[in-house]
Amino acid sequence: MLAFTVLTAVAAPLDIPKIDTGMILPGRFMRRHRRPGQDYSDAFLHDLRFDEAGRARTDFVLNMPAHRGAKILVTGSDFGCGSSREGAAFAAMDFGLRALVGPSFGEIFQVNCLQNGILAITLDEKVIDDIRRQLQQQPGAEITIDLVFWH
Repeated sequence: MLAFTVLTAVAAPLDIPKIDTGMILPGRFMRRHRRPGQDYSDAFLHDLRFDEAGRARTDFVLNMPAHRGAKILVTGSDFGCGSSREGAAFAAMDFGLRALVGPSFGEIFQVNCLQNGILAITLDEKVIDDIRRQLQQQPGAEITIDLVFWH
């Protein structure tokens, strides 16, 4: 985990509400032990990113060339709701995400993200909708998260 106070990175808009931790990290991947060389990066949102034959869905936002390598994911409401599986936060981190921005997160998931080095920022839903709309209009656009607090 690399700490940051300012992060400027490609942001991907994910317009699907209520993505639970079982979708973030499907249970069949949890049997894997995380260790160097074996992580959850390929399991992150696996069933949304890949079809039944394991082929990447070209129409899924994180598979689009402009969003590959995105470090910021702008989510729909209730991202990470459901169970308390900490592995969901590991999967997001292993995928390369440094920050999630959305109108709401599952409470336990949000805490797990923060404890594992992923910032989960909650903003007003209208603001999030506007950010996602702008990111859809400009695929590959970067946004900046600035944590510096001025007195």
